Amino acid sequence: MKHRQSKSHVSAAYAPALGSSLLACAILFAPASLSAQAATSVAKVVGTVQTISGNSVTVLSDAGATSSVAVEDATKLLQIEPGKTDLKEAAPLSLSDLQPGDRVLVRGLLADDGKTIRAASLIAMKKAAISEKQTKERAEWQRGVGGLVKSIDPATQIVVLTTNGINTPKEVTVHLAQNAVLRRYAPDSTRFDAAKPAPLSVVQVGDQLRARGTRGTDPANFEAVEAVSGSFRNIAGTVSSIDPAANTVVVQDIALKAPVTLKITAESQMRKLPPAFAERIAARLRGQRGDTAAQAPGTSAGQSGGQSGAPGATAPGGGGSQGVAVGANRGGNGGTNGGAGGGDFQQMIARMPAATLSDLQKGDAVMVVATQNTGKDSVTVITLLDGVDSILRASPKGGQDMILSPWSLGGGEPSGN
Repeated sequence: MKHRQSKSHVSAAYAPALGSSLLACAILFAPASLSAQAATSVAKVVGTVQTISGNSVTVLSDAGATSSVAVEDATKLLQIEPGKTDLKEAAPLSLSDLQPGDRVLVRGLLADDGKTIRAASLIAMKKAAISEKQTKERAEWQRGVGGLVKSIDPATQIVVLTTNGINTPKEVTVHLAQNAVLRRYAPDSTRFDAAKPAPLSVVQVGDQLRARGTRGTDPANFEAVEAVSGSFRNIAGTVSSIDPAANTVVVQDIALKAPVTLKITAESQMRKLPPAFAERIAARLRGQRGDTAAQAPGTSAGQSGGQSGAPGATAPGGGGSQGVAVGANRGGNGGTNGGAGGGDFQQMIARMPAATLSDLQKGDAVMVVATQNTGKDSVTVITLLDGVDSILRASPKGGQDMILSPWSLGGGEPSGN
């Protein structure tokens, strides 16, 4: 069987969902050439290869539907690396090299049975290549920078972030590359795979933003090739009432000096800090020496690994735990680099056992990342951290100056639920 290679430039957006990888690879595909008389029968599917039997390929689409694809002699089979956008960089692919788990875009015509797609073109990204790129980008996100947007200069593509230093907030100037990929989370989600491309103009002062790229010799400047932003609400206060039947918690917000009703969902991440761990964090906030490692149960000072900071995010992937970063890393850069012996607070939190609504008690001090109130009576909890009384008391402004980040890309960064 011979398959022809197209020399078209890739032109239609394709963003594969990568499951638990909190990272998604964006790639563009060119539409196949189809006859005008067959236009009404044009079919397209983007998804993951499930099975291959002879010349028949079963594809599970991103929408959850299963399609049968018939590969014919005239079908153009190509393989392209994740992140590439020009089919001139694609390589011919043999059907025998296609494997379950590979990502594909198929264009063709519906067969007479109305179910099978007679493929005019099948463009694949290999599962192994996606995984390799995902691993590399996850590490880059973890070495990235995140914080609250202080100012934006669209003309120069510069965003200034306020990040949590251990004693005082610090600022990092993020320089966005000319071709930087910008994404925006939905108002009620930190799922990186659900984040949509968005221009810098939609980013507002006070939003949370996280970027990946490179840090030069000056730690106050960061060169970004990709960034994800979102508008989330940070709440610090004490629990005044709990309604298990309605899955809601009322918290007296320290900043607003008013009650806020929080909705707990199946995707809400809840953790309760052991008192000794919270005291260590509080000591660091007070600038005390001594045990500054802020060890979580079962971890050692400076240990990294496990779940860390999407995009999600599920990451920068979908489905997964929410990471929590209170800026307790000694580096104070809003990222996941704990610094010398400082440990990674976000990773430590992710290792702790999940809490439930029944674990909360009236009077508990909590820190919360929630959705913005869109006119509803309650806001939805993304991340809730219980047992933070000593941390709030150690904070100069009672927790109002602390940044609790929802990022969980790659198991703890941009991404989420």
